[in-house]
Amino acid sequence: MSDQQDKPADVNDVENAKVVEDVEVLDGEVVEETTLEPVEAVEAELVSDEQDPLAGLDMIKQLATAQEEIASLKDQMLRTVADSQNTKRRAEQDVTKARKFGTEKFANEMLPIVDSLAMALQSNADNEAAKTVNEGVEMTLSMLLSALEKFNVVAVDPQGEVFNPELHQAMSMVDGGEAASNTVIAVMQKGFTISGRLLRPAMVMVAK
Repeated sequence: MSDQQDKPADVNDVENAKVVEDVEVLDGEVVEETTLEPVEAVEAELVSDEQDPLAGLDMIKQLATAQEEIASLKDQMLRTVADSQNTKRRAEQDVTKARKFGTEKFANEMLPIVDSLAMALQSNADNEAAKTVNEGVEMTLSMLLSALEKFNVVAVDPQGEVFNPELHQAMSMVDGGEAASNTVIAVMQKGFTISGRLLRPAMVMVAK
């Protein structure tokens, strides 16, 4: 029996022992590397990452803020477009007014000349010696009035018309005889309009 105890270990036995030892070591390593966390911890982590109500609420707030910003930008754009259209409309109106009434100042300067020529004709109407002169004055006055009409400056001669306070200035109220009440019976000075707008009222005498 002592011989068996002193007998060297079989090579296979040694290798088997080594394999067992390696397996045990490997098993120990595997257990250490793949140690699992408790199930409760994993579930809590999932809830925290994927189902956090605060994170969802924050996204809703961000969406609401973005929608408000979009609405604000849209409103600003509409206001800008409206302002641009209003500016364009005002510019067009200014151009139209300039075309219509750009000669108003010039026309006002010409009216005293018209009045002077008209008065010259009236004062010399019965003067035969001044007949030739009167013809020249009348021709000049006619040409001047025609030139003014080309720029939409038109004379207002309301003789026999109903008094219109928007176009006429009553200098006096007189007995009109057979003339209807509130009728213009005499024109002391003609009025003028420019493109339909009153430039100067006609000075008239009106029947009572």
